[in-house]
Amino acid sequence: MWDVGEYSDECESDEPTGYMEAPLSYSTIEDLQLLSWDNAPKYCVQLSFPGGTVLLQAANSYLRDQWFHSIQWKKKIYKYRKVLNNPSRWDVVLKEIRALVDMALTSPLQDESIHQAPLHIISTLLAENTNLSAQDHENIIVAIAPLLENNHPPPDLCEFFCKHCRERPRSMVVIEVFTPVVQRILKHNMDFGKCPRLRLFTQEYILALNELNAGMEVVKKFIHSMHGPTGQCPHPRVLPNLVAVCLAAIYSCYEEFINSRDNSPSLKEIRNGCQQQSERKPPMPLRLLRPEPPTPPQTTTLSPPPALPLSPPPSIVNSSEILVELERNNNTTNTLRKAPAEGDSEPNLIDCLLVSPALNALSIQLPAHADRVLGCFALILKMLSDYDDWRPALASLLQPIPFPKESVFCFVFCNRELKYVIQRFAEDPRQEVHSCLLSVRSGKDGWFQLYSPGGVACDDDGELFASMVHILMGSCYKTKKFLLSLAENKLGPCMLLALRGNQTMVEILCLMLEYNIIENKDTQLQIISTLESTQVGLRMYEQLCDRQRELKELQRKGGPTRLTLPSKSTDADLARLLSSGSFGNLENLSLAFTNVTSACAEQLIKLPSLKQLNLWSTQFGDAGLRLLSEHLACLQVLNLCETPVTDAGLLSLSSMKSLCSLNMNSTKLTADTYEDLKVRT
Repeated sequence: MWDVGEYSDECESDEPTGYMEAPLSYSTIEDLQLLSWDNAPKYCVQLSFPGGTVLLQAANSYLRDQWFHSIQWKKKIYKYRKVLNNPSRWDVVLKEIRALVDMALTSPLQDESIHQAPLHIISTLLAENTNLSAQDHENIIVAIAPLLENNHPPPDLCEFFCKHCRERPRSMVVIEVFTPVVQRILKHNMDFGKCPRLRLFTQEYILALNELNAGMEVVKKFIHSMHGPTGQCPHPRVLPNLVAVCLAAIYSCYEEFINSRDNSPSLKEIRNGCQQQSERKPPMPLRLLRPEPPTPPQTTTLSPPPALPLSPPPSIVNSSEILVELERNNNTTNTLRKAPAEGDSEPNLIDCLLVSPALNALSIQLPAHADRVLGCFALILKMLSDYDDWRPALASLLQPIPFPKESVFCFVFCNRELKYVIQRFAEDPRQEVHSCLLSVRSGKDGWFQLYSPGGVACDDDGELFASMVHILMGSCYKTKKFLLSLAENKLGPCMLLALRGNQTMVEILCLMLEYNIIENKDTQLQIISTLESTQVGLRMYEQLCDRQRELKELQRKGGPTRLTLPSKSTDADLARLLSSGSFGNLENLSLAFTNVTSACAEQLIKLPSLKQLNLWSTQFGDAGLRLLSEHLACLQVLNLCETPVTDAGLLSLSSMKSLCSLNMNSTKLTADTYEDLKVRT
């Protein structure tokens, strides 16, 4: 509606005067033109109505043209909305849609609504006419395709696209029209929370690609096209958007089972095994079954042994959510978990599943559709982990484990691809990648805990756990804190793996003895017995004993109080020097302008009297600082000038209460970390 100046024939002046008493609607405009005859009022637009004429006079030609094209566009939009709101013949409707799209594309106006308004009109048309044929669907999608090249589809149109992907996944429209639309969404979308239907459309599009003959090969090519041919993806939003799509699709499958628990037994009933099968609805296809043990071959014996008493057969508990086979092993069950008393809160699904002592033998069967969905998006996560430039961000996005505890169980058992992703994190030498294996905060499990022996996702006797420990110990996590956490929570699994000859676990046990992590004498003797039971353990334990003897000799009182290494000395030179005699009195050590690295920290922590350490212009980094902060409690002066240390390593120095002088010139120290260090020290 417009409220504009009125042009009166009775007025002697040629200029428009006054204001209208009532607004005029766009639909009443019969004609619209620019005044171009001689002596016409300047910068005027003429509007013709059934009852007269109105002139709009602008301040300049630019504003006049803006008015002209805006009113013209609005007038045509009203026309198309009226025509498309009452469709009679769909061939005529399709023609009008093409004309509407051409009008939006050729309009000189630069505004988001120029393209969005036609899309909303078409969305309304499709929402009100649900009985269209598949061919009509495709014709409409092809007609509006030019508008989607630079615009996101509105929510209702996304619903229409999702329906088409589900019903006709092999249609050429999916490849030719939807592909550039989804690519634009993944490249430019900033928050799926504000437009969740865009995420749903992207999910359905990927599932439609998976339904093609080549299946996951087509999906793989699509992911590669999103990354690009170079080693670095030029679009920073692609990875977070893809991960959001995958996680939402995976979690939606879990929610389907949770939301379908009508008339299903409670988790307490499942745990107690007291629900009768006849009282419940047929179970959903999600099944957790312990496979039957192999039948031993029949043999003929002269005197068969006496028959052992048979235990009751395992009970089958049906529910609309889960089918669990529970072993009736009263002794084991009572030892592991006690039945909850009346009034206790219901156990979660993991508690129910842990009733079975053979948890790692469980297998999960899902319905075909859910299995395809989980398999498809788990494979996409696997593909994402294969790109080196995406792996750090992917590890950071997955570090909080964005699943409930129960769905983590379902996911990791249904999809071994997730284990492949975690394995890639464990193999990556970059600290920003493998550090994400640990929990994001204390009190919350991380992938390290889930895949550790006894964890809910461990099904390989600790092989992946050993790989994670190996990569963490090889970087900056060779610290007392990390070893102490292993000793408190995972000492049994570490000893078991060491007993089986795992070299990483043997090294862990040796470090626990070397750093005096274990205080209990019986536990120390048990660790020593474990080490001596294998050849690799015996060899490493003997090396530990040799180091301990050398350490006692090194720390024996005597030797110089000050020591300066020549420039260009290396870690090996420092180790060779410290093994040559006693340095129990050494208080001042200068390694300035040498080639030592963080590896020399293992030698420095053997000097109990060291008070002053000069590392000026060396390659000593964060990993070495963490080790020094835990072992050199007497250090008072530390020079880190021109070293590659960063905020992460410098923050660890806050635990060194005796440190009174610290030189951090020409390092990567930031202002925030500097202020933090001042507060902590």
